[in-house]
Amino acid sequence: MGKTVLVVDDSSIMRKMIKQTLGAAGHTIVGEAKSGDDAITQYAALKPEIVTMDITMRGMDGIAAARTILEQDAGARIIILSNLDEDKFSHEAKQIGAKGYLNKHKTEAILELISRL
Repeated sequence: MGKTVLVVDDSSIMRKMIKQTLGAAGHTIVGEAKSGDDAITQYAALKPEIVTMDITMRGMDGIAAARTILEQDAGARIIILSNLDEDKFSHEAKQIGAKGYLNKHKTEAILELISRL
């Protein structure tokens, strides 16, 4: 069964790709955000089951936004998606309580993780 998802990425092209991939797999995109601040507001309003979160964005980055969301809702299920060095950021993602850290172009791995959450 599909899940409700908030897609957070500063790139409109990347948001579109993620939305298409998740939508085709039966998930419902309930919102999208292009900044960390917007992600926090959208999460509070929409209460999605899953958040896909980019790291590098203008203003508040994805790690800080994920940390804030998790402080407000410890049950939030956030997956960090990025193109950045996995070792450096995967450790930080785990420390703050994210459910995973994946390369945003590895769509099969993203879909598999979402199905397990």
